Amino acid sequence: MTEETPPHAAPDKVLTPAARRALEEAQARRAAAALAAPPPEEGGPAGPEPTRFGDWERKGIAVDF
Repeated sequence: MTEETPPHAAPDKVLTPAARRALEEAQARRAAAALAAPPPEEGGPAGPEPTRFGDWERKGIAVDF
């Protein structure tokens, strides 16, 4: 009985049916999350996100909202 080991399973550990099912469900959730990723922002700021510490920084000036 050689079954394929699910991803992220410990290689030397015997898996119970519940553990195998949990690992397979987690893999399915990861795949669904990757497909549901939001599209990239259009028209947003160039470079890293300008929010820092609750402030909005533009051209070196931080503004609190």
